[in-house]
Amino acid sequence: MRGAVVNGRRMKLVGGLAVALAVVGGLGATGAAAAPGSPNGPRYTAGSPGAGDTYFPNAGNGGYDVQHYDLDLTYAPPEADPAPLVGQLDGTATIDLVATQDLDRFNLDLRGMEVGSLTVNGKPATAVAPPAPGAEVDGAAYWHVQNDADRIWELTVQPRPKLKAGESVQLVIEYGGQTARPLDIEEALYGWVTTRDGAMVVSEPDGSMTWYPVSDHQTDKASYSFAITVPEGKVAVANGMQPKPEETAGGWTTWYWDAPDQQASYLTTASVGDFDLRDTYYSASGVPIIDAVDADVTPARLLVTNASLARQVEMIDFYEQYFGGYPFVAYGSIVDDDTVFYALETQTRPVYSRQASEGTVAHELAHQWFGDAVSPERWQDIWLNEGWASYASWMWDEHDGGATVQESYNEWYASEEPDSEYWDLQIGDPGPLGLFQDPVYDRGAGALHALRLELGDETFFAGTQLWLERYNDSAGTAEDFQAVFEEVSGEDLDGFFQTWLYEQAKPPATWTTP
Repeated sequence: MRGAVVNGRRMKLVGGLAVALAVVGGLGATGAAAAPGSPNGPRYTAGSPGAGDTYFPNAGNGGYDVQHYDLDLTYAPPEADPAPLVGQLDGTATIDLVATQDLDRFNLDLRGMEVGSLTVNGKPATAVAPPAPGAEVDGAAYWHVQNDADRIWELTVQPRPKLKAGESVQLVIEYGGQTARPLDIEEALYGWVTTRDGAMVVSEPDGSMTWYPVSDHQTDKASYSFAITVPEGKVAVANGMQPKPEETAGGWTTWYWDAPDQQASYLTTASVGDFDLRDTYYSASGVPIIDAVDADVTPARLLVTNASLARQVEMIDFYEQYFGGYPFVAYGSIVDDDTVFYALETQTRPVYSRQASEGTVAHELAHQWFGDAVSPERWQDIWLNEGWASYASWMWDEHDGGATVQESYNEWYASEEPDSEYWDLQIGDPGPLGLFQDPVYDRGAGALHALRLELGDETFFAGTQLWLERYNDSAGTAEDFQAVFEEVSGEDLDGFFQTWLYEQAKPPATWTTP
């Protein structure tokens, strides 16, 4: 979920731009790449500067597959009031990747940070002044505005010798800079959001580049480890489990977290604050749950938060009946008294602004299956995240004695007249500024219930589990989703998905396959 949470729904916010950077690191002399069809060896080319997502064309990168990020961060939060909300972040990112093509050079995404040093398999690159336009640069690093429209910063690495497909590479990048409060394309706060007592780190859709060099697209998932050093008394909370206790020396404390499961970059967090890191407890299936709640949450909000977090065990048990086993090593929540006006399903440990309500907790937990374990291959398919999380919330409400799923569906369906502009948004292709609009959530949930009515419970949940099994630790499209349900049902569902995802009209309340 992204945006202000009102009754479990995101309120629309709006994102800004920032200057773009490109850094090219190289080693040794440039060898000529073999011409196409040359018998002298492979043709080396540059990895693509983006993952190919039409909504965010420069997010992510091509030519390699990241295996693991090891992030060693040191963070000094803002000084006490009335100092400005500016922190200082210094990091070393050790990135293990594998080339998926013969590479002359490749990119990583970075925004707002300066690179101090970079090594490729232990060999250093150095920084020089920007070259003349079109000039060849070898054995060096340079700054360059790649795309002033997107304001994305690219770190372009030019390895020497060049890389062959299948070759493993380790990058070590030292970087740092001041942190502030970055904005996304809709002018919503995202990424490393500096707060008075630390940082609230929520990066959907492409905000991880604001705090570490990354292939910032969900088609390149990786495992993560974190060592986060903060002033003594502060708590740093990231994804996964603590592999060892925190260590304090010289007025600083280092917190260690390990997330061994495959994880999309936008789902990483390293939130810092005055958190109460609560004792671990467990679901019935043995999932360890670790909650961190800001000490400054008001008593009224704390009452709501504690009651909601107390239901997490029951929610996991309930969802596992329909979706299969919980997909990751741990779960829990981060509740920060500061606000970005939305909650986010950061993997294993969602982040909540000021309080965690029961409906929102049910929503973010469902995302661990829908969006986290299985991510949308393209951002246009975000309804597969938000529609499912909203629908799962309807399911939880029914289980908990509230409205039935059918009643929730009926109420939603009756709430918008046929001539309402609400139906104009194509939830299967809402555009980059429509990712978090109400229909993506509500009409997405409605589409799922209409599909359930069409196929029946047994087939619907068989398709659901096949979807989650087949694309676990990976990503899929709406077309993939349709194919799974056609496979389990034996029905042609083209008309159904065309009507529910793309037609700019109110769909029929129930669907009958022609």
